[in-house]
Amino acid sequence: MKKLIYIIGCLALLSSGMLTSCKKGFDTLNTDPNSTQNALPQQLLAPALVNTMSANLSRNRSFNNELMQITVDMNDAEGKVFRYDFRSSWSDYLYTQWYLNITNFKELYKTASDSLTRNRSYQGISLICQSWVYSLLTDTYGDMPYSQAIMGKDSAIYHPVFDRQKDIYLDMFKQLDSANSLLSKNDAIPAGSDPVYNGDVAKWRKFGNSLYLRLLLRISGKAEVADLCKAKIKDIVETSAAQYPIMTNTGESAILRWTGVGPYTSPLLGVREQDFRSPAIASFFIDHLAAWNDPRIDIPTYGSNGYNRWAIIPYSGMFVGVPSGYSPGTGVPKKTYFNSYVAGNTAPSLMNDPMTGMIMNYPELCFILAECASKGWISGNAATYYNNGVLYSIQQWVPKFTDVNTYLTAADMQWSDAVSLDDKMEKIHIQKYYALFLTDLQQWIEYRRTGHPILPKGAGLKNDGVMPARMPYPVFVQSTNPANYKDVISKQGPDLISTQVWWQKP
Repeated sequence: MKKLIYIIGCLALLSSGMLTSCKKGFDTLNTDPNSTQNALPQQLLAPALVNTMSANLSRNRSFNNELMQITVDMNDAEGKVFRYDFRSSWSDYLYTQWYLNITNFKELYKTASDSLTRNRSYQGISLICQSWVYSLLTDTYGDMPYSQAIMGKDSAIYHPVFDRQKDIYLDMFKQLDSANSLLSKNDAIPAGSDPVYNGDVAKWRKFGNSLYLRLLLRISGKAEVADLCKAKIKDIVETSAAQYPIMTNTGESAILRWTGVGPYTSPLLGVREQDFRSPAIASFFIDHLAAWNDPRIDIPTYGSNGYNRWAIIPYSGMFVGVPSGYSPGTGVPKKTYFNSYVAGNTAPSLMNDPMTGMIMNYPELCFILAECASKGWISGNAATYYNNGVLYSIQQWVPKFTDVNTYLTAADMQWSDAVSLDDKMEKIHIQKYYALFLTDLQQWIEYRRTGHPILPKGAGLKNDGVMPARMPYPVFVQSTNPANYKDVISKQGPDLISTQVWWQKP
């Protein structure tokens, strides 16, 4: 399998113009008895999911959490993400890993389409996963190789064009419609091949349609596609609900649960213990939870061992954070932090928590529906969707939690139909912010879309105090695909963190 994944990865790099030298020796690769042409679909899904999630969780910790004021990597050096200051080298890892694994998911589709191994469920799952990863790529970088990506092997396209983000989104919608149709056939897949739903095809279908709603909402603010998005949201949720099943409970959340056995080991365990404890928790993240007496950090809710569900170590008996974006040289002391894992110790840590493999959870869907109902796009009750989002966001981590009304009243976070839409959006998105904890870069992406929740601005922020709008393209793209790189920059704008992607632009 290591050889298999290496070959697939080499093909991904080839088609994206990353390693042009890999073209040499293609005949040998194409006749290798261990190559993907002889793999079965059930051999391809799990490695692609694990590798994608490992990349997502790594950058969730070091990039998303710093930008979105969950943690503060306290240091006065240049290039600190929490100060909106990061080097272009940050771009390489996700770009490379995501394209590597899109290649794996495409190979899954191809293998599942073969007459001898045809399986429509694997085909549908592949299309969902491709759309999931492509959405991460385009939301992170902007216009991307899409229509000509991963075509080095079959079409000898080693310098793919960059498709417009709008066109990428519209094609992803087609792929998700196709996935819904394929999964409706309910072809069986082995439970052992699927680390997310253990072979439950119906749950994959619900995840695909829930992802569809996430992506429709993401671009719904663009006038040129607004009507299309609103109509399709209503179609999925109401008009054709029977044909578009969506998630209905936390048991249907898309989570790759790390078992600690074999390949299903959290990548966070690869972080040194002292490095995991090093970042302080930001004031914004911890102050709300403390003020709300939130069960996820309320010590008694975890059990008699005295630990809280998110394994947060208090400071002098209190949950106290560090202001993000503080000016260098101000000497802010480190306070609360996330506990690390120590072998043989029963103390909890997110490093080995099975729940950290978040792809998309049911509470996020509830908040999507709450926003759509608040805007009048669907007829459901916004308050109900909002309350359910809060309830299941907490229940995802603290299963015994039930009294959401008491919680919201005590926190002064109860729903009100009387306030402005902007106030409703702030309420939805501050709760959604916690529901998206550990979910790749979704907090950052949603903040860029909505401006919510409102984050405090420290005096030490770079980039004129404006949240970075994207990652620049990796430096190697400029040298391996220069003509198309120049073309995309001329159309999208300067290759800077301040250049907005299509769906952000007015």
